[in-house]
Amino acid sequence: MKIGILTLPLHTNYGGILQAYALQTVLERMGHEVVVFDCPLRKFKLPIWKKPLCYSKRIIKRYILQDKGTLINKEKIDFEKERYFRKNTQPFINTHIHRYVVRKLEDIKEDDIDAIVVGSDQIWRMLYFKSVWVTKRAANAFLAFTAGWNIKRIAYAASFGNNNPEIPKSEIEDCRKAISLFNAVSVREESGVEICKKLFGIDAQWVLDPTMLLSSDDYIKLLDSNMGQSRTTGTLMSYVLDENSDVSKLRTTIAKEKNLRMNKTNIAVNGIEEDELIAQPPVENWLQSFLEADFVINDSFHACVFSILFHKQFIVYGNKDRGMERFTSLLGMFGLQDRLVTSSSEYKPLPDIDYTKVDRILNGKRQKAMTFLSTNLKAN
Repeated sequence: MKIGILTLPLHTNYGGILQAYALQTVLERMGHEVVVFDCPLRKFKLPIWKKPLCYSKRIIKRYILQDKGTLINKEKIDFEKERYFRKNTQPFINTHIHRYVVRKLEDIKEDDIDAIVVGSDQIWRMLYFKSVWVTKRAANAFLAFTAGWNIKRIAYAASFGNNNPEIPKSEIEDCRKAISLFNAVSVREESGVEICKKLFGIDAQWVLDPTMLLSSDDYIKLLDSNMGQSRTTGTLMSYVLDENSDVSKLRTTIAKEKNLRMNKTNIAVNGIEEDELIAQPPVENWLQSFLEADFVINDSFHACVFSILFHKQFIVYGNKDRGMERFTSLLGMFGLQDRLVTSSSEYKPLPDIDYTKVDRILNGKRQKAMTFLSTNLKAN
C-alpha cells in the first residue's frame, strides 16, 4: 500500500523529525511504500498594510521601553534562523526520510496514495498547523482536502498539544465531518481521547508516540561506528528549549548533587543580525548525547521520550506555556510522574527509575500500537 504521512513539516525540531522517521520506518517494515508530506522553507512577509503599525510598535518597545527581546525585523531574522538551523538537521532528513514536497496540501494527488496517516506530533494544534501548512481551514488537519477520495484515512498518535483544542467554534462542524471519514483514530495524549469524543463523537485510542515504536538499538544504528560505540561517564545532558534563571539553578543543583559535568546540547551563539541563536547539533549528535549521558534535564517532550528509551535517569522541567498535558500523559503512562517539576524548589533527590517495570509497560503498549496500525492499514 502507498501511504502518505501528514505531520508538521520537517524543519529543525529533533522530535518532529525523529517521530516522522520512526513512523515511516514502522510502516515500511510492515511492507508499505511510505512518503512524508513536507513543504519548502517559506519566507514570511508582513502584508504591506500591517507594516507601519507593526514596525512602530516594535520600535517603541525596543528603543523607548528598552525591551531588548523585541526584534525590529523579526520576519527576516526568523527566516535566517530557520535556514541556519537547517544546516545541521537537513542532512538527516535528506538521507533517512522519503519526502513528498508540496507547497500546499491541495497539491497532494489522490492517484499517488492509497492511504494517509495523520500524525504524530502536534498536528491538531491549530496554532502550529495553520501557520506551518499555510492554510486558513482547520478541517484540513483532518483531511478535508481529500473529500471524495477513495483512500484509507488513519490518525496515529495525533496531538492537540494541550487540554484545550484550538479549533474555532465556527470550524468544529467542518472538522467533525472530515474526521467522520476516518477508518480509525488514535491520539498521543490521554486527554485527546476525551477531546475526540466530546468535540467529534469519535472513539479514539491512546497510543505511544511513534518514536517509542523503535528500540534504542534502532537509533544507535543511525550513528556511525565510532559514535555508537562510545560511552562517557560523569555527564549531565541539558536540553532546554526555554532557558531561564530557575532552570539554570536546577541544572546547577543536580550537577553538584551528582558530581556531574555539564553537556549542553544547545549552545548560545551570536551572529545573525540582532538575535541570539541556539546552535543545534546534527540529529545524530543529539541522539549520541542521550547515549553518553548519566543524567538528563530537559523541558522537551521528545527529550523525555529518548531519556526513557535510553534508560536514563532524568528530570523534566515543565513548560506551562508550551503545554503540560504532553508531559503528564507520557510520564503517567509509565508511572514516572515524580520526574516532572515546574520550579527548582520542587526538585528533590529521587530513587533511580526501575526500567524493568518501564520496559514491561512499553512492550505492552508497543504491541497494542502495532496491532492498531496493522489492523487498520490492511488492503481492502
